[in-house]
Formats: sequence, C-alpha cells, structure tokens
Amino acid sequence: MEVPESSLKELFNRSREQHGDLESLDPQSAEFKHTLQSLNNTLERCQQLIQQLSIFSTNEEIEDVSTQDIQYFTVDYSLAEVKSRAYGGDRKLSLQRSAELLEGFLARLDNYRLLAPADHHLYERYLEERSRFRVISSNNPEEKRNTKIRRFQEEKALKQKLEYLTNESHKLNVDDETLRSLYLAEIGLDVNRTFSSLDMISQELDILSQIEQSNPIPAGLPPDARAPSRSNGYTDRLDGPTTLGGLGRRGGPLLSSKGKPLQPFTLTDKRTQLQQGVFKPSHNLPTMSIDEYLEEERKRGGIIEGGNTDGEKPDVDEDNIAEVDAATMKARQWDEFVEANPKGAGNTLNRG
Repeated sequence: MEVPESSLKELFNRSREQHGDLESLDPQSAEFKHTLQSLNNTLERCQQLIQQLSIFSTNEEIEDVSTQDIQYFTVDYSLAEVKSRAYGGDRKLSLQRSAELLEGFLARLDNYRLLAPADHHLYERYLEERSRFRVISSNNPEEKRNTKIRRFQEEKALKQKLEYLTNESHKLNVDDETLRSLYLAEIGLDVNRTFSSLDMISQELDILSQIEQSNPIPAGLPPDARAPSRSNGYTDRLDGPTTLGGLGRRGGPLLSSKGKPLQPFTLTDKRTQLQQGVFKPSHNLPTMSIDEYLEEERKRGGIIEGGNTDGEKPDVDEDNIAEVDAATMKARQWDEFVEANPKGAGNTLNRG
C-alpha cells in the first residue's frame, strides 16, 4: 500500500507546482487554459485517491490525522477554485460544482472541529441560505464596515502567520509540530477565502438565472446551442447592444482580440433596469432645443413675422427739424399716457 501513498504525495506536490505556474501566466493565453485543465485533472486524481485510501474518517479527531495527511484537507478547496476559474463550457454548472466542493470542504473541517466559532456560525448560516448567501447579511452600514474590517484583519493575521511558518519549515531539522501548524494555518486561510467565494458564486448564479429568464432557451436545445438570430437580434456576445453588458454603451467592440477592455462598461441586471425606470424624473425631458422648436413653429405658421424685427428704435436725423419735432411730440404723448395710466390700473380682477 506504500505505492498509492507515494502517488498521492507526488500528485499533491505536482498540483502545488502547477498552481504556481498558473499564477504567472496570462489568463487569455492557450498555455493558461492548458495548465488550468492539467491542474484540474491532477486535483481530481488526488480527490479519488483520498477517497480510495480513506485518508479521512467521520469517527476521527484531528489528533488522529497524521501531519503528512493534514495538507490533503485543502484538495477540495483548491479544486473548487479551479472550477470557478474555468470558462468556455457551462458556466452555471461549473459554479454549482465549485459550491458543492467548498461546502464539502467546510463540512469535513466542521466534522474534525477545525472551524473557529465564528466560522462555524457562518457555515450554519450558509446551509440555511445557500442560494442567497452573503458573508455580510446586515444592511446596517456601521455593522457592514466593522465586519469587513474584522475579516480583513483576520486574513492579514493568517497570512503573516503562514509566512512565518513557511520560512520556519524551510529550515533544517524542522520539527513535526511546526509542519502541523503550517498545514493548519493554510487551512485557516482557505476557510476565510471559502466564504468569500461562496458569496461571489451565489451572486453570479443569481445573475445567470436572471439572464436565462430574460432569454429563455428553446425546448430541446442545449445551453450552448443558442445561435444568433437575425430576426430578433439575439446575440450571445457579452458586449452586444441588447445584452446586459451592452446597455447604455456606445458602439464598437468591448474587448480586443487579446481580451483587453477597449472602453468602460457596466454590468447590470434586470432589477437595476427596473429601478432606473421607476426613479426617473416625473416631468418629460426636452427632446429639442429652443431654436429647433422656433424653427418648427415658423414652418407651421405659428410665428407672425414683420415689423421692426431687430427691436431697435430708428435713428433720428438731428439735422432734420421736422423729424426731431415729431420724435419729441411722440415722446411727450407717451409720457402723458403713462402718467394718466399708472402701472396695474387695468387689473380689476384682484380688487376687493
């Protein structure tokens, strides 16, 4: 039975190396996809060997698990992260499989009493609200802020502890207790990240469900058989003019051939669209400028033209005595009229 044990150790170490290679690759490259698939296969084989060898048991305590085997607790978590990073197939199925692996990871740790009290409570809440799970369930801004700060500080402390133990494990004649503490610290950091992953998976599955409801798949067709239709303008492109990612965006491609964004964009959902329709101005916004309106009125004959259109009084020739006298008489008559008819004299509606 020594050969399978050795094989499991070799596969696990290989998965660590592949994970390190993955972080240095461009996510859009073919090499990244190839390495991701290889890592997925390696971890799945590790998972199979763990089950065949019965490495873990529901009747054991953590003290019964050997130091070398403690590190295998993280296989389910690592495989779940690989599943969540995979694209190109059924995205919804990949996310559901990732959530199942993360739940199994937490269940096994809970069985060995490796979850801290706060994490155990969070795990129980997840079991009650899987499809709508959020790490921060409160709507109180102060409580949200305090929870985010607390979780950030916890992750920072776990990283510092893990870094210290990693450096200690590289020394000569490292003792068994240091390795055991190192593996448990890795598990603690993975637990902290697991709940964040479950939160994001829940949100993405909710968005995918809303997209499916707005674009139902015809009966008898697989999910990836939705071909673009010229009759209804449907397209499966994320930057299409009728998709959620393309709403309110100017024309042109969203991504370049290398996968880099060419213009800013916003992901939205149907609920956001409805909110935008509700919280809009009660009045109708103008659809044309004042000049455009006057031009339309002029075409319809609604504006009477003629007379002194420039609004300026004609200049009087000072050398022409007759024009000067006529202008003086006109101004005097206007002054007498204004004096005899004070402003507001004709308003009889508001008098008592």
